[in-house]
Amino acid sequence: MSAAALSLEVRHASKAYGGVQALVDAGLDLVGGEVHGLIGENGAGKSTLIKLLAGLEAPDRMTARLNGSVIEIGDSAAAYRLGLRFIHQELNIVPALSVAENLFINNPLPRFGGIFIDWRALYRRAGQALHSLGIRHINPRRRASSLSAGDAMLVKIASAFIGEGDSGEPRIMIMDEPTAALNSAEVALLFDVIDRLRARGDALLYVTHRLDELFRIAQRVTVMRDGRIINSRAIAETSTSELITEMTGRSVADRRAGASVSSDEAAPRLIVRGLRTDAVAQASFSLASGEILGIAGLVGSGRTELLHALLGIAPLLAGSIELDGRTLPSLSPARAWQLGIAYVPEERRSQGLFLGDRVSQNITVPHLDRLSRLKMFLKRGEADALSRRLGEAVRLKSAGIGQRARQLSGGNQQKLLFARAILAQPRLILLDEPTRGVDVGAKYDIYRLIRRLAADGASILMVSSELDELIALCDRILLMRKGRAAEDLPAAGLTENELLERCYAFE
Repeated sequence: MSAAALSLEVRHASKAYGGVQALVDAGLDLVGGEVHGLIGENGAGKSTLIKLLAGLEAPDRMTARLNGSVIEIGDSAAAYRLGLRFIHQELNIVPALSVAENLFINNPLPRFGGIFIDWRALYRRAGQALHSLGIRHINPRRRASSLSAGDAMLVKIASAFIGEGDSGEPRIMIMDEPTAALNSAEVALLFDVIDRLRARGDALLYVTHRLDELFRIAQRVTVMRDGRIINSRAIAETSTSELITEMTGRSVADRRAGASVSSDEAAPRLIVRGLRTDAVAQASFSLASGEILGIAGLVGSGRTELLHALLGIAPLLAGSIELDGRTLPSLSPARAWQLGIAYVPEERRSQGLFLGDRVSQNITVPHLDRLSRLKMFLKRGEADALSRRLGEAVRLKSAGIGQRARQLSGGNQQKLLFARAILAQPRLILLDEPTRGVDVGAKYDIYRLIRRLAADGASILMVSSELDELIALCDRILLMRKGRAAEDLPAAGLTENELLERCYAFE
């Protein structure tokens, strides 16, 4: 299959679920040697279209042509035979297995005589797959449970190249939010990989919420909204504001409303003095009621670990934490929630949600003591009523409080965690990457939630890798470096370049 010949045409793709039209007459063209961006809010139909291409769902209607010939994608095996490869947003890494075993999880393991696993060949081929993408810092023998979220995604990406053989034959690569858990160095590595894939003639469909990435790597972009294709054109012919307007159907004029305003004279709600844990070398800072304090720093600087210390996940080795004038004793997560310290974790699916449980159960789970009789019998009516009210407060889009969390889009899963936090009537809210992997519309809803919580008097400590997000939302920014709180900066007037330079200036 030559680079010039490689093409995939999709026409009239339609799919309904229970009478709800998820995809309406959608069309898409992928061409060898080109990155084609696909964008839209959660629920726009992107995931449904990908499922049809992957053979995971049967279309109500769809015509597909590969290099001009009509094809049928009856199941995932057929998609694989046709040369379609998928990098999904969710990691689906098996923690108990090695990196090498995870790489081969969808491919036959090398064996002696078809019986015994050839471990030497397994590790060699796994290493080759990683090295072919420029990934040399991950040992194939390493247990997957020890991987960072970014390294786990790199392993997932490398797994798509297992079984390719040595032909180098161009493929169709569908990447769904591949950079959601990657740091800047890992993103640069991925983009290098994408450049190599384009050079060999692969056709790439790149699904992302990060519009700046499209302008760096894509040649074309397609916008979806409400299950329909809104526009498709060369990336050079559009702008960020045009794309956001097409995705959301509304102007972006209010997307950078000012950060909350707090008084310098307000008595601190939170005072941290000389905090030290196994992962945090030293941190001292204060936070007033109604104030938003951003946490910036490079990956490994101790940002998440600082939140874990305040939540009681990591025990204090030294220092003190004072909340509303009271020095807190040794904390645990359960005790922290009882004291009005709410937490939205970085990885919502693996660290925050019970995916098989109902919306109402996910909202109320840290609050069962106050919603039960004798700490044994749940007040179901009260719990359900609270869940409905909080769902409305966070603009949760669901089929009702009985819907399973796994059935919600990424943005609505994140809103579930905010509903849980609001139920705590929090004095202090700890947010770790609160908008990671959510679409533009959900991101703005979350921004409004954060500002409203601050306006209602909650103190907010927020980790984010998106520097523009920190500058737009926060009153101050605490810069972490190698486990230490290095600088406390006013956010007003700060630029992304200045903040990034300060992050690296300490290295």
